[in-house]
Amino acid sequence: MNLRRIPNNLSLRWKFIVPISVLLAVSITIISSFLLDRQADGFRHELETSGETRIHMLAHSAESGVIFENIYELEEILHTLSQFEDVQFASISSLDHRKLAKFGEEPSGLVATRRLHNNDNKMELRDDFYGIDNNDKEFLEFNFPIQTRKEEIGRENLGITAGLEGGQYTTEIVGHLRLILKLDKMQEEIFDSRITATSITIIVVILTILGLAWFIGVISKPLKALVEVTDQVSRGDFSQRADLAQKDEIGHLATTFNRMVDSLQQSRDEIEEYNRNLELKIIERTLELEEIQQQLVQSEKLSAIGQLAAGVAHELNNPLGGILGYSQFTLEKLKKLKNRDDAPSDVDKFIRYLTDIETQARRCKTIVQNLLRFSRSSRTMDFEDVDINQIVEDTKIFVEHQLHMNNIELKVNLSEGLPIIKGNDGQLQQVLTNLIINAMHASPADSTINLFTRYSPPLGEFAGAIEIIVADQGTGISPENLNKIFEPFFTTKIVGKGTGLGLSVSYGIIKDHGGEVKVDSVLGEGSTFVIVLPVQKEPTEADNQSNVEIADSPDKL
Repeated sequence: MNLRRIPNNLSLRWKFIVPISVLLAVSITIISSFLLDRQADGFRHELETSGETRIHMLAHSAESGVIFENIYELEEILHTLSQFEDVQFASISSLDHRKLAKFGEEPSGLVATRRLHNNDNKMELRDDFYGIDNNDKEFLEFNFPIQTRKEEIGRENLGITAGLEGGQYTTEIVGHLRLILKLDKMQEEIFDSRITATSITIIVVILTILGLAWFIGVISKPLKALVEVTDQVSRGDFSQRADLAQKDEIGHLATTFNRMVDSLQQSRDEIEEYNRNLELKIIERTLELEEIQQQLVQSEKLSAIGQLAAGVAHELNNPLGGILGYSQFTLEKLKKLKNRDDAPSDVDKFIRYLTDIETQARRCKTIVQNLLRFSRSSRTMDFEDVDINQIVEDTKIFVEHQLHMNNIELKVNLSEGLPIIKGNDGQLQQVLTNLIINAMHASPADSTINLFTRYSPPLGEFAGAIEIIVADQGTGISPENLNKIFEPFFTTKIVGKGTGLGLSVSYGIIKDHGGEVKVDSVLGEGSTFVIVLPVQKEPTEADNQSNVEIADSPDKL
């Protein structure tokens, strides 16, 4: 466990409460310990002073009793100590250490632990100390000499004048007084003081924590609200504002934050406006790329059929014409021979064979013609009247061999009565070929590609449109690639299977026809491409009359 990370994981409230509470508890503990030590020293000093006072008084009172060894008087003197609870033992001894009187029970094995005096000259007759007995109980022992004062009278003062004039006095020790005080009461008072100090410390710390929790809660509440607003803004919701009516630093921070959000929202609006205008700039750039696009169209056509178109045009067209001509000539001869009596019996079989040869030759010639039309290049597209259904049929003939080789069926469903539109049949056939070949590459074997046409009738100023739908059952297009498929050189095929120009060229061709290309795809289920080609509105007589008036009016030119 890394202790350095603990403060980082705490909330702002606990980052204030914990250090302040710890600091307060340590401070109170140090101060309490100091005061308790001072109080204990005061208790000891008071006890020492009281003991010295009492032993002085006892020593003075016991002077005559010791001199005359009056046991009764000495016991009476010691009996006065019964009024003090802290007296453990007291004794009066003669000069030769005979105990003349005692009070209480003497502790056994009392050993000194600390002396009260340093045995200087004034205290050379004293032996006061703190000690403990065999039961580890602490006591305070005082030892004091019992003294008497004697007057020295010289020879010249003997007689009647002895004692009348001031003489010299000497001090003489006549006995010893021993006083032992118990420290139980003092220790109980010190212990009670420590308990009281500890309780006060705990109560103060608890009250401090509660007070800090409330106070910091008041401070952190607006901060928490500000954090929530910040989270919403970070997710893109610039409508959020910090509504804090405070005049302190937090209120100033909220005001600054609101100004920052206003600035961000304004910047985002400007960016969105720039994006809306970007489309116009793209259109301008697109005009510059039109010539390059024409080159890409021709390049894609050449990459689709290569030299095959030219070879078919020069090598197959004439032989197919010859085959078709000779088969038709032979077929006519056999039909005339059939009516004769001497006609062979199997002439019908030959006629059927030649009919099949003629049909397949016509079919091959149609394919060659479509291939030639598809490969025809032009710097500008020439629009003419085209039949969409016929373009679909021509395209089907062109691609059905490749579909058959891949075991894929092409189902065509054409709506009847589609209007004739203006367009380039070769370019439109190229678009359909690209879509069908792409669908074939994306579809598994034994699947079906559906191609059908339909008509959207006119509505108001809308003159109607023809829709060509190509739907496959292939792998589909992922959502992230769906917006990229019309970009030049973008392809999801393996290297060598595609140039990435098919859809981009097809998109450009449909745009040149005034139409659009829509795509809907589900990954793993297939894709559906919809080509929308507008139907040109036929000019009315009113339009023609209006054009004549404009041309004939000089002020309108």
